Amino acid sequence: MKAKSLLKSGCLLLLALFLMVGCSNTGSSGDGNGKTVELTMQAWGNPAELKVYQKAIDGFMKENPNIKVKLVPVASDQYDQKLMTSLQGSKGPDVFYAHEPTMPQMIEADVIQPLDDFFASEESYVELSEFPEGLFGPARQDGKTYGVAPDANPMVIYYNKTVFKEAGLKTPQEYYDEGNWNWDTFLEVTSKIKESGKEGLVMENWWGHWYSWIWSNGGRIFDEDGNLVLQENDKAKEAFHFLHDLVANGNAVYAGSLPQGQGVDAMFMSNQVGMVAGGRWFTPQFDQSGNLDYDYIYFPSNTEKKQEMVGIPVAYLSVNKKSKHVEEAMKFVSYYVSKAGQEVRTGVGGNALPSLPLADENAIGDDSDKHMEYLFDGRDNGFTHGSNLARDAQFAGLTTEITETIDLMFLGKQDADTTIDKVTETINKYINK
Repeated sequence: MKAKSLLKSGCLLLLALFLMVGCSNTGSSGDGNGKTVELTMQAWGNPAELKVYQKAIDGFMKENPNIKVKLVPVASDQYDQKLMTSLQGSKGPDVFYAHEPTMPQMIEADVIQPLDDFFASEESYVELSEFPEGLFGPARQDGKTYGVAPDANPMVIYYNKTVFKEAGLKTPQEYYDEGNWNWDTFLEVTSKIKESGKEGLVMENWWGHWYSWIWSNGGRIFDEDGNLVLQENDKAKEAFHFLHDLVANGNAVYAGSLPQGQGVDAMFMSNQVGMVAGGRWFTPQFDQSGNLDYDYIYFPSNTEKKQEMVGIPVAYLSVNKKSKHVEEAMKFVSYYVSKAGQEVRTGVGGNALPSLPLADENAIGDDSDKHMEYLFDGRDNGFTHGSNLARDAQFAGLTTEITETIDLMFLGKQDADTTIDKVTETINKYINK
């Protein structure tokens, strides 16, 4: 009986040891004690975009089985306001997409987690130094980084080869190769396209357009330190006059004056306009338009350089400082913006570029005959909204007021000088609050 009792006790001890070993090896990820960690990621997006986000989430969870990430779609309407409210309360998401102008507000409210230390650790999938400096903008303050762009959309000009051919013109690429893709050439080709019965350019009114045009002349609204310099910057003033005259003289048609339902993309795909400006978001639908022959080109430069910097619309992926699982959330963010996380989201046919140059090859493909290098150059040399050079995004409401003022200029209700004065006055009002 005693032998049986000892045998029974030994079996129980071995079983206990087995269970302990098994529990300690359930995975290297999670909260450290083998339990599953559950994270939420909040984002805006249409159904197709959400499917793309999910691909990166699935890739992370495959590598980290003890961390589950649930995608929480939120409508874009009042997204930023709802996000701030949830973060200031106790129901905020662990990880979230944020627009550029929201970043300064979240940093000031101290609801967002600095990422520098984690991204410098061995746990991170990527280092912050691997991203172009111009992409951080308002997400980096006082030496700390609070968000990383998961992709990027540098501004370029799309040109319609058919429209140029019908007008008897060389393509912008040919002018560029000759060293003549400048403002004078731009005026010449848009005039001839207009004479052929088509529109030369559809001019849109938002920050990516104004800054890209102003910078193409070497002008500045803000300098590199974020100081307002518009009133004394002759190159910026010249750019305002150039934009005013483009629309006033018929070289461009203002998007804000188009008939309801007539979109920029539809005009381009129906060969009614020679050029439109935007990021890679146009590319998927343009590629699906069977009869459209197009390519990319830089904004025409009015300086000695062949290419000046452009605006780069981005979003940021950030971590809730109040998250119960901050370390795991930062690990997920590092994967999502890493080469592996970007390749599944920004590949051939995607609507954005990788923000990480290491993932570029997957976005180009083997058979592209278009000059996508102009997009990559724009990303590497441009700046986001809310950077010092485009500082208006750091003040809630300022960008809207600037847009409304420039709208009056494009509608022919005020001249360029009045617009310059009003933009300067508006910026000073916000800066001096």
